[in-house]
Amino acid sequence: MTQEKLKEIIAQMTLEEKAGICSGDDFWHTKSVERLGVPRSMVSDGPHGLRKQDLKADHLGVNESIKAVCFPAGCGTAASFNRDLMRKMGETLGNECQAEGVSVLLGPAVNIKRSHLCGRNFEYYSEDPVVATEIATAYIEGVQSKNVGTSIKHFLANNQETRRLTVSAEIDERTIREIYLAAFEGAIRNAKPWTVMCSYNRLNGLHLSENKTYLTDVLRGEWGYEGYVVSDWGAVNERVQGLAAGLDLEMPSANGVNDRLIVEAVQNGTLDEAVVDEAVRRILNIVYRYEENRDHNAVFDRDADHAMARKVAEETVVLLKNDSILPLAEGDEIAFIGKFASKPRYQGGGSSHINSHKVVSALEAAEGMSNITYAQGYIDEEDRIDEALLAEAIEAAKKAKAAVIFAGLPDAFESEGFDREHMRMPECQNELIRRVTEVQPNTVVVLHNGSPVEMPWADSVKGIIEAYLGGQAIGEVVCDILFGKVNPSGKLAETFPIKLEDNPSYLTGFGEKDCVKYTEGIFVGYRYYDKKNMDVLFPFGHGLSYTTFAYTNLKLDKTTMADTDTLTVSVDVTNTGKVAGKEAVQLYVSDKESTVLRPVKELKDFAKVELAPGETKTVTFTLGKRAFAYYNTELNDWHVETGDFDIMIGKSSRDIVLTETVTVTSTVRIPVVYTLNSLVGDILEDEHAKVYFENIFQQYNEMKAAEAEAAGTSAGAEAITEDMEAAMFQNMPLRGFISFSDGKVTREMLLQILEQLNAK
Repeated sequence: MTQEKLKEIIAQMTLEEKAGICSGDDFWHTKSVERLGVPRSMVSDGPHGLRKQDLKADHLGVNESIKAVCFPAGCGTAASFNRDLMRKMGETLGNECQAEGVSVLLGPAVNIKRSHLCGRNFEYYSEDPVVATEIATAYIEGVQSKNVGTSIKHFLANNQETRRLTVSAEIDERTIREIYLAAFEGAIRNAKPWTVMCSYNRLNGLHLSENKTYLTDVLRGEWGYEGYVVSDWGAVNERVQGLAAGLDLEMPSANGVNDRLIVEAVQNGTLDEAVVDEAVRRILNIVYRYEENRDHNAVFDRDADHAMARKVAEETVVLLKNDSILPLAEGDEIAFIGKFASKPRYQGGGSSHINSHKVVSALEAAEGMSNITYAQGYIDEEDRIDEALLAEAIEAAKKAKAAVIFAGLPDAFESEGFDREHMRMPECQNELIRRVTEVQPNTVVVLHNGSPVEMPWADSVKGIIEAYLGGQAIGEVVCDILFGKVNPSGKLAETFPIKLEDNPSYLTGFGEKDCVKYTEGIFVGYRYYDKKNMDVLFPFGHGLSYTTFAYTNLKLDKTTMADTDTLTVSVDVTNTGKVAGKEAVQLYVSDKESTVLRPVKELKDFAKVELAPGETKTVTFTLGKRAFAYYNTELNDWHVETGDFDIMIGKSSRDIVLTETVTVTSTVRIPVVYTLNSLVGDILEDEHAKVYFENIFQQYNEMKAAEAEAAGTSAGAEAITEDMEAAMFQNMPLRGFISFSDGKVTREMLLQILEQLNAK
């Protein structure tokens, strides 16, 4: 529908009807205006499956939804590092929405994994904003290619479940821009999601639902966003203020209460009706975009989509450790131990919970592959050691050639609505692993979890497979990987620390009551561990394969460039093993010397490449200004400092295999205002500024030299070394010359020079 036609419809609406459009009709539908032919439109929870509720509606997955297909959760899909795969997954979900009459799928969720304890981390992508934004971009493009909208969420700084409706995330502007906002920016600019969902929390004291800075100034002003902003379900604090700030649609229905507040505000002059009109236009623009592109022939083929979920899961599984035990040989006697072998935990709890039409366990999938003996090993209803189950598991492990223990986190350990209290697995599972490894040296652990866990047994087992929450086909995929039918290619999109206390947010955690201070700043995840040079259990970007890859011939298309130029980087990757495989090539950039505190290196791009044995492919990257920049709060813009930058190609953040250097020249000079408190050392580093003070510096040094000569070899003179004298000079503010120049430098003299310098 044209914008002119939309405006005609809005002009015919009453104020009450316009206010009504700005809130839901019920839990999942926007309001209609029958007399004008404005239709109702349905939205539905996602993002890793369609949770459409036909009857009783809720947003926490309590009531049953239609039978659907559960794809891997965000923790897994990010580990694929595969944009094409995510685009195909999005296309599949978009088709499902068309078949079911759903106009907007609520996802993807791109919030940064600040703390490993966040209960909703299973739904989020990464600790790194580049991974989050790139995976989200591909997903959005896929869904929206089917003329179904997405709702990127939760905007902004929604990094915990504790007091999530009221907590204020206290974050400095540079950190917001470089980490938390950056996770949304690229996806919104490039993929243009139809809607953006604002989060429950406050940011620096103000609810996001009424935060004009981010809902309007940044989102629409800077990024040019044209869709509508919808509240998270129940996130509205003050409806009129929220509407004025840029929150268009309130969900779910407020039963007319907030509609009346909007009407009253317009009538008493505290809200411009043009603001309401614009919100209605944005909402109806999306409603009609879907209605006019309905695919009434779309079919939700659940079995075909299960096959797609299986294909996606193949690249989300991460092989963390392999001491020459995997793949297992078909036909060998293998013990499958652990309840998750027969009943996998394949998705998280809460609003994304899918009513899967079928689930295949690893135990079922292994039929015919090998001689499998099963032992339950533990109960997951409570963390209690069941001695009978433990004894059965030990006996099965003794008799087998190898034992595969299926372990991880039960539903009670992580879910939307609450945060984890620790990073440990249930103690009954840790004890099971410990006891089994005592009798069976050939032990592999398969983990079903949405977040990192501590692994006190990591050195005692020969193999570790991170299956994450891999969707309804994960049992089949795990078996395919165990027996070598699929070569694992997932890479961690988050760091696994050795223990919880190592996490950069550990001391501040989830804050005190309604305030949490992000004191770690930009040092989230690997940025922190690398800066501290800390040992980790498994680094960001880590993931093994059943083949090997060699990286050679790293080339930069230039060795010097301006920050307005682009840099083309190429590297050859060769499969040097005996089986086909896929490798996630990672490109990091390191600022070799900076005047501001920066990470050791930061991921700036990645690519997934598939190679046959012996095959070589060239992977190419293009880097622009943002790859070298930090966010400068004085400029309120991204800024590159002149200097050398290392271009690093890595297999993980801790496995950098090739490095080349490029010199980047800044085209922007940051204006500096010098004062009487400016340090001599800072002025000496500024080639432009130091010439103004050359005479004063020379006179001062000559005076000090004369004093030193007069003092000779006295005890006092010996106490002042050359290094000490140089350091004191470098750290002296300009006003120090007034006191220490024996009257030769006056305040007026310094102020006159400063006036001339600052004018330039």
